[in-house]
Amino acid sequence: MTVGPSIYWYLTRSTGAVALVLLTAAVLVGIASIGRLRGPGLPRFVVDGVHRTVALLAVVFLVIHVITAVMDSFVSISLVNAVIPFSGSYRPFWLGLGAAAFDLMVAVLVTSLLRVRVGHERWRRIHWLAYLSWPIAVVHGFGTGSDAQQSWMLLIDVVCILSVLGAVVVRALIGWPDNAGLRIGALSAAGVFAIGLLLWLPAGPLGKGWAQRSGTPPALLSTAHGSRA
Repeated sequence: MTVGPSIYWYLTRSTGAVALVLLTAAVLVGIASIGRLRGPGLPRFVVDGVHRTVALLAVVFLVIHVITAVMDSFVSISLVNAVIPFSGSYRPFWLGLGAAAFDLMVAVLVTSLLRVRVGHERWRRIHWLAYLSWPIAVVHGFGTGSDAQQSWMLLIDVVCILSVLGAVVVRALIGWPDNAGLRIGALSAAGVFAIGLLLWLPAGPLGKGWAQRSGTPPALLSTAHGSRA
């Protein structure tokens, strides 16, 4: 007997999409703050407050995303799989990337709450992990998301990716050539990420048979709901 998708499945999908949008917004505000692109009349504390609020919301939706994925009985994802990268049996590599991104965001949140004890310099270094979590989350969404081929999800992904890549380019070019090595490194990383996605997506998540090739257990493939495969 075919069982319809549960409420947890819908919540997992929706909160994952919202978390990506919020994480993208947090990255964009962070880049604007670093590059002093706050706009006329906007003091630093206002931008910092927006950055913290958006980042906290992203973590909240990530937590809901994780909890609903664990509670959904269709796939076997334990809480351990959700927080320890590459420990699960369902699309282990791609799910593992999501766990890694989640762990990085939690590390940033915890150290931000303990900022006084951690120290500003150490906190600042750890805070950069938030930017690393963004590309990992993007690849995770493509690799394990059941909506990767849906037009609405593709639109969200494209807007998020282009926004961050554009912000990186603008930030790297402002003040050129000061710290040219760091700027070239940022531009190179952005270019490698963009080219990598363009080469991978057509034959990967956007191609045929991705559910099987991504590591979905055979038992799930034979009983999967039509929209889940």
